[in-house]
Amino acid sequence: MKTEPTAAELYLDLIKKCLTRSIFPETYKPVHRPPLTIKHWHWFAYPSIAAFLEKRGYWLFRKANVDPGRREEGRDWPAEAETMIGLKRLDNLHSCIREVLQENVPGDFIETGVWRGGACIFMRATLQAYHDNVRRVWAADSFAGLPKPDGRYLQDQGDRHYKKKDQLGVSLDQVKANFARYDLLDERVCFLPGWFKDTLPSAPIEHLAILRLDGDMYSSTMDALQCLYPKLSPGGFVIVDDYGVLESCRTAVEDFRVSNGITTPVTAIDQSGVYWKKAS
Repeated sequence: MKTEPTAAELYLDLIKKCLTRSIFPETYKPVHRPPLTIKHWHWFAYPSIAAFLEKRGYWLFRKANVDPGRREEGRDWPAEAETMIGLKRLDNLHSCIREVLQENVPGDFIETGVWRGGACIFMRATLQAYHDNVRRVWAADSFAGLPKPDGRYLQDQGDRHYKKKDQLGVSLDQVKANFARYDLLDERVCFLPGWFKDTLPSAPIEHLAILRLDGDMYSSTMDALQCLYPKLSPGGFVIVDDYGVLESCRTAVEDFRVSNGITTPVTAIDQSGVYWKKAS
C-alpha cells in the first residue's frame, strides 16, 4: 500500500522545485560577457553597449531553452533560480538532513560557497518543516565571487573563477532577499561574509551535522575542510558539490582525506556531487 506523503514532505518537494525553477522554467536569461580573450574578440565592445543600455533602463537578454534533464542534474546555469545544484543534489541534501535529525546528530548546518543561497534556504526550510527549533544554518561566502589564486596552493595556479564575478558574485543583500522571498530569513540564519581563510578559522560554530562544500577551488575546499571537519559530529555528513567535475576540488578532498586517515567510502550523487558520513 502506497504511503501518502506528509505535509512536510510536500512542502519541501515544492521548495526544491521552486529553488531550481524546475516548476517554472525561465524563458529568458541575461547575456553575460565571457572572459576577454582573443577567442572572444567580438565581445570587447559589450561593456560599452551594456552600460549605454542600462543607463536607459534596458538590459540584454536571450531566449532560454531549459532542458529538464540538465536542470535536474544541475548541469545548466539558471537565469533566476536560487540554486544551480539541481534536484538530485537537493534530494541528497534532504536525505542527509532527515537522517541526522532522526538520529539526533548534534550540530548546525553550513554551506561554504552559497551563490544565490538556494541550498541554505532549503536547509532552513527543512528545520521549519521538521519543527527543529534549535539548529542554525550558516551561509559562508565572500558574496563577491571567488578569490584570485593567492599562491598558497599550486593546484590553483591558472584558476580563472575570479574572472566570473558577474555570474558568481551575488551580494549579501541579494542572498538575504532570497531567504526573505521564502519567508525563511530569521535570527537562525547566520552569515559569514569574507574569504574562507579569514572567516572560517574564527567562526563561532561549536558543532556541525551537515557540512556542504561548494568552493570550486583547491584553496576554498581545503580551507573549509581544515577548519570545519573537526567540528563535524560523528554521524554527520560531508557533501562536496564539484568533486566530479573540478579536478582542483577533487584533489583537495583526496589530499585532506589521506592526510587525516579518512577511509569512509565516497558516494556519488550525480556526475558532480559526492558525500560521505563521518564515522564514529
